[in-house]
Amino acid sequence: MPGGRLTQQERQQIALGLGDGLAYAEIARRLDRPTSTVTREVMRNGGPTGYRSDLAHRATERRARRRGPGSSQGSQSALQPYGRDAEAVREFEETFTTVMMASGLSKMMARVLVCLLTTDAGSLTASELAQRLQVSPASISKAITFLESQDLVRRERDERRRERYVVDDDLWHQSTIASARSLVQLVDVARQGAGVLGPHSPAAVRLENIARYLAFVAEQFTRAAEQAREILYTHPKETQDGGANNRPE
Repeated sequence: MPGGRLTQQERQQIALGLGDGLAYAEIARRLDRPTSTVTREVMRNGGPTGYRSDLAHRATERRARRRGPGSSQGSQSALQPYGRDAEAVREFEETFTTVMMASGLSKMMARVLVCLLTTDAGSLTASELAQRLQVSPASISKAITFLESQDLVRRERDERRRERYVVDDDLWHQSTIASARSLVQLVDVARQGAGVLGPHSPAAVRLENIARYLAFVAEQFTRAAEQAREILYTHPKETQDGGANNRPE
């Protein structure tokens, strides 16, 4: 499988694949590249409707020049805890951000959430986030407001009375349950529409089928989330020691 950066020819193939309506996975298969590579490439360069191979190639070259020679990477790696490789961490954060964007988050919201999730403390102040991401405090504030509304982040005060933004295991569970509730709202609206459009009309039948489908998915989604909740509080050592005893019933 080819390694390293995408070539200009590969970017042209990506653009052609997007134009033909191919999924990222299919484009990646044709290039013999990981799907995450194609997804990240497209999302950081205009998205599926705005991707231009020539512009993407020039943007990548500019980023490479800004990073400068790789000689400084060794010292950066030495500063990383747990023996992490700085370049590998950066690449992972970019991939994680791209996946979050594909799920519906804006780029800034995705960057903030990934920054918090990959921080060992699981919490950062607004100034720390702004410094790490090299953006304005206003951009951080806007992203946090949305993430908080989705139960993905919460605020708390530390011992110095500074406001910190926190991600923890329970928040992830609560966000999952909130997603299930949003499906239930769609069920209610679809069934309301079926009544308005007439019980035997094709449109009403369509909406009723959608409602039944979403009701089933929401129920299974909620049940699975509740059964799996304890996984969020299980440390790797506990999993190794407890084996199957730690799996949800």
